Formats: sequence, structure tokens, C-alpha cells
Amino acid sequence: MDIAIIGGGAAGFMAAIMARRTNPSSKVTIFERAQKVLAKVEITGGGRCNVTNSFAAITDMKQAYPRGYMLMKRLMKTFSHEDTFKWFEKHGVPLVTQEDECVFPKAQDSHAIIDCLVRQANDLGVTICCRHRLMNIHKMEDGRLKLEFENGAHRVFHRTIITTGGSPNGRGLHYLERLGHKIEAPIPSLFTFNIKDRAFCDLMGTVVDPVVVAIPGTKLRAQGALLVTHWGVSGPAALKLSSYAARLLAENDYKAPLAICWTGELTRQEVEENLLKLQTANPRKQVATLHPFGLPSRLWLYILSKLGIEAVKPWAEIGRKTLNRMIETLVNDQYTIAGKGAFREEFVTCGGVSLSSVNSKTLESKVCPNLFFAGEVLDIDAITGGFNLQAAWTTGFIAGKSASSCEL
Repeated sequence: MDIAIIGGGAAGFMAAIMARRTNPSSKVTIFERAQKVLAKVEITGGGRCNVTNSFAAITDMKQAYPRGYMLMKRLMKTFSHEDTFKWFEKHGVPLVTQEDECVFPKAQDSHAIIDCLVRQANDLGVTICCRHRLMNIHKMEDGRLKLEFENGAHRVFHRTIITTGGSPNGRGLHYLERLGHKIEAPIPSLFTFNIKDRAFCDLMGTVVDPVVVAIPGTKLRAQGALLVTHWGVSGPAALKLSSYAARLLAENDYKAPLAICWTGELTRQEVEENLLKLQTANPRKQVATLHPFGLPSRLWLYILSKLGIEAVKPWAEIGRKTLNRMIETLVNDQYTIAGKGAFREEFVTCGGVSLSSVNSKTLESKVCPNLFFAGEVLDIDAITGGFNLQAAWTTGFIAGKSASSCEL
């Protein structure tokens, strides 16, 4: 059995390894369009490779996977985050789980993961061909698939697994659309927010953790650390919200209101009670000298300035009306998203091959037999924290096993 893997990324290598292990008599070839394989794995997690997540903070799969959560819930019964952890440790890569539940190689180096995958593929006899860009797929009468590459070469395979990753402009998915697959329009996910407020952006470098960010008028919200930058906001909270709101923001040309609760999950009542206690205990102290809720002093001075409250004013002179305005700003500070910035290190695409075009158990195409999919080419994407790589390991495992276990 000849099996082609199109794409030498995380999903592609897992699919290739599983295909050979499931059917040792199969011949497996990885075709990568770039000059080297696993380039995205190399830079993920700032070069340390966030392999997966403990999922300890996930109570609903939709929290981690805004798109594809139902399929991921099903597939992870076969190959979960725990299986990923065991798989890499079994193959010589010790892993560590951080306080934020992200899982990294103990070596804190993505090459530990890359070397492991390449070594496994080589040991199993997987052929790796770089600088091979797939242009088209033709169905043959005997069920095999003829692959047409950019260099003019044609190769015929019994099974083909597409693991080409995201396609930001969509052109890379046209050949799959021609075969009859439904394509969900690819758009960016995981990006920062531009905010055109000079005074706010002057706080660049300020980190507040945790905050809750939301898009007013929707149920879209995210919690985590927020970083103020010279162009707006970044950090886990902003990136999570960009993932949840990817479609909505794209439809609105990346312009939307943004609400920030600087006090995290505290309720308005809890914030009020805390401020009243602070005021009662420190009536003569200046408002600027006591910044509540552990807020950075720069941010607290900015909030006071925004409210028109003099920094030298004693807490005792803060009246009820001013206190209410202070509470409102702390729990519902309003800004306007005026565009997106690219999150260059871990750019993720929302969209791809619709899950309605794929068998949910095997990841085989419903319209083109013997064609399988894995990884970000599918309409599955996640928030930051190792969840996107987990989707690659899980779908690669399933697709590789399914493709090689089917009878010719």
C-alpha cells in the first residue's frame, strides 16, 4: 500500500508514523512544500514547543476549541492529551507541566520534539521529500489518487492524507473544493487588538493578570493575563478572545467595542465592597498611593486621570457618585478595537475543509474515497496553550491509523 502524506508538520509526521506502525508493509512518503519539515513546530511556544495542555482548566471542550470542539471531544477518546504525554515520554522526550497547565519538553527546546518525530519516521522507513508542492488531485477509476505537483511530477497512491495546515488566503484549498469538499472560508485567528488611544497605549509593557475581556452585546469573553502594547493589547486574554470572536471580527472588518474588567472574575458588588473597605481604612491617604486589587500603579494613575480624579485627593473625599464611576471603570472599561495585529509566532487559521465533508470516525473524505485529512487544514482551531498542537497529534493519529488499516 502506497500512502502519501501532504505536509511535513506535526499532523503529517504523526500520521506518517501511525500509518507505518499500523501497516508495516505500507510505503509512506511525506511531501513538504518548504525546504525543511516541522518549521512551525520549531517556533511554537517561543521556540520551546508547547506540546499539549493538561486540560485541567477545561470544563467544556468549546473553551479550548471554538471550532471543531464536538469532533475533538469524540476523537480524543481514541488519542487524548494524556496519550500525547505518554507517547512522547515513551519515545525519549521527558515533558513537564507548567503552573498554567501548558506542557513543554523538559529540555525547553522544540528540537527535542522535532528530533523525536524525525527519528521515529526515519526508523520506520518513512520517505521525506521537501520542495514538493501539491497542485491537484485526480481520482482514478481503480480508486487510487493521482497527485500532481508543482514541478510537473505525477505520483499515484492508494491513500493520501492532507496535512497542509492553514491556508490564510484560501487559494491553497481550491483543489480540494474542486473535488467537491465544502470549504469554510479561512480567516485569521489568534491575533492582537489595535486600540487607537494614545494615553492607553502609553501604558505599554503593563501586564494585568487576570482580567476578563469581552465584546459587549455578545457572550464572547475570555480571561487571562493582558499586556498593553504600543499598538493596543496582547497577551493570553486578548488572543483567546480573538479566537472566540474570529468570525464576528472578520465580518466587521476588525472593528468592534471591547470591554475590560480589570478585576478579573470579581463581581461589581465585590469590587464595591473592597473599595469601601479601602476607603474606610485609609481616609486620609491619597487615592494614588493605594492602588486596589493589586493593579499596577501606572494603570491605576491612568484610570484616575481618565475619571478626572486628582491623584492627591484623600480617599475620604471620594463621594458616592465618583466611587460608582470608579467601580464602573474597573469592571467595565470601554475601548474600541480598530484593527488586528498579527501574532507572528503562532499564527492560526480559522476555517478550512468543512467537518461536514469528513467522516467523523476515520477523517476520510465523504466525496473522495481514500483521501484523509488531519491538522489545521480541517475547520478545527483552538486558543493558545498547546491545544492546536493537540489537535494535530489527535487528528494525525486517527488519519494515519485509518488510512493504513483500510483494505485495498
